Amino acid sequence: MAVDEILLDSALAGCCSVRWYRWEQATLSLGYFQPAVDALSDSRLRNLPIVRRLSGGGAIVHHHELTYSCAVPALHPLAAEPRRLYTAVHECIIDALAGFGYAAELRGTSTPARGNEFLCFSRMDDFDVVMEGQKVLGSAQRRRKGAILQHGSLVLEKSEWAPAFPGIFECGGHSIPTSNLLERLGEALPGIFGPLREHCRISGVEMQAANALADRHTASLRQEIRHSDIRREESV
Repeated sequence: MAVDEILLDSALAGCCSVRWYRWEQATLSLGYFQPAVDALSDSRLRNLPIVRRLSGGGAIVHHHELTYSCAVPALHPLAAEPRRLYTAVHECIIDALAGFGYAAELRGTSTPARGNEFLCFSRMDDFDVVMEGQKVLGSAQRRRKGAILQHGSLVLEKSEWAPAFPGIFECGGHSIPTSNLLERLGEALPGIFGPLREHCRISGVEMQAANALADRHTASLRQEIRHSDIRREESV
């Protein structure tokens, strides 16, 4: 996720980026304001690798999913109002899912908001993408000098680390090759930001900066976890 932060820096310089990625192993990402001790108190989650996102919101178990990020410059029309960006991205993904026979929709305002639970997919928001009443896509944002980083997780199928949250394969009653879905999403999402300029990889300079940033964040999070464990031992 350090790459996402580097892309936000690029957005400050006027570059708009869209990225899709997957995870090599089940990993817990904490929202920016969530203390690590909250993860340590859950026996199921405490042994997972832990990272901290730049955005807020609840923790996410990244496992059988596709993760996207988009970094939008301050002068882009979709950066003017955060709710507009949520809607545009989620409706684009809903349309792409429909092409594979998945009936997804925005949650809307029919369900009262529920935003204090530790895990993101236990929370409810107007902009959630749902299938059969189950949240299958949630997103969060971070603003910096008017530029926006938005990233979110599209659950494909439930994880043994978070079995309460089914994905689109279970809710839709059928599965498809992930590569096919990723290809379609990769074609569709950039289109909402304007004409496609180029498909490209993260540059060597950007990756070097992301690796350095990840090292700093990892050291900080490890220190926080170590201090949390010490406090837990002292309170026993």
